[in-house]
Amino acid sequence: MNDLTVPVALGERSYDIVIGENLLDRTGALIAQAAKPRRAIVVSDETVGPLYLPQLKASLQQAGIESSDFIVPAGEGSKAFDAFGRLLDGVLAQRPDRGALLIALGGGVVGDLTGFAAAVLLRGLDFVQIPTTLLAQVDSSVGGKTGINSAYGKNLIGAFHQPRLVLADVALLDTLSARELRAGYAEIVKYGLIDDAEFFAWLERHGPALLAGDRKLRAEAVAISCRAKARIVAQDEREGGVRALLNLGHTFGHALEAETGYGSALLHGEAVAIGMVMAFEMSVAMGLCPPDDLARMRRHYAATDLPATAQRIGQRRFASAALIEHMLHDKKTRDGKLTFILARGIGKSFIAKDVPVQTVRASLDRALAA
Repeated sequence: MNDLTVPVALGERSYDIVIGENLLDRTGALIAQAAKPRRAIVVSDETVGPLYLPQLKASLQQAGIESSDFIVPAGEGSKAFDAFGRLLDGVLAQRPDRGALLIALGGGVVGDLTGFAAAVLLRGLDFVQIPTTLLAQVDSSVGGKTGINSAYGKNLIGAFHQPRLVLADVALLDTLSARELRAGYAEIVKYGLIDDAEFFAWLERHGPALLAGDRKLRAEAVAISCRAKARIVAQDEREGGVRALLNLGHTFGHALEAETGYGSALLHGEAVAIGMVMAFEMSVAMGLCPPDDLARMRRHYAATDLPATAQRIGQRRFASAALIEHMLHDKKTRDGKLTFILARGIGKSFIAKDVPVQTVRASLDRALAA
């Protein structure tokens, strides 16, 4: 398989996303070409580190890049204040200067943490993303959003800080569980639902084989997804307008995550999958979206085993009032008014500002009773 390169055009902050197989063995050379660091500090977690850290460090050494590492606990709990403070101190204990490069080797949690650390350490360090999950490869590693969680909500503390390079090695996805793959696949489906009906149709044909392990299909889906995100980020780097479309399903999803405590009961991609159905259901109820498109979406969810309802989250029962309270703390809320990404059909999403709370409550009540 030949590498696929997707440029992210942001002027002086432009960078490439390289997608291919077995990139880890070539990482040192690719980083040396893109960033020319004097030294690198690799941040990984207790799950990914043992799998890939030795291979990565060998590649860096071969390219003449001195490296060290810092390991964080696996899971969303590492995106908390105390864990972030330990990461900052752990990196500073290694005495980096401003020529040092941070490398995020892991999923979305490691990428968000490392990017935020790079944004604030020494008032800004370069960093490279090596996402090891499908969700991180198609979403969180691209676009420069970094941050940690608060008791008041997800990703409320952070910064926009673009990486110097993103390396998406689809071979690394072979170690993921079926559940983790499906969680990442939900973010791929999102790009079709936002503004690419042809891509959604492509996923209807190839999604099951992609999830079953076809690396060529995975690479193609990652590339298409990254091109879509790169195009939107180039238009609106700091989410002042069209970039908000990338939040399809996220307002609902983040509320569900907050209710479940950001734990293993509900993965981020699963929350987004359920949230996108809720967004389409509300769009249908408001007379915006044809019911047939919602039915088609549900058929694809069934074919790929994506979660479509909150009832699949253990034995927990949700209350619409609690979910709305979480939504009011969402970053997209302005002056107490709720903003949602709704749809006029598959591939026809749009930003809806000031959606009446009673409309949201009625839609949630229907969804939670289903």
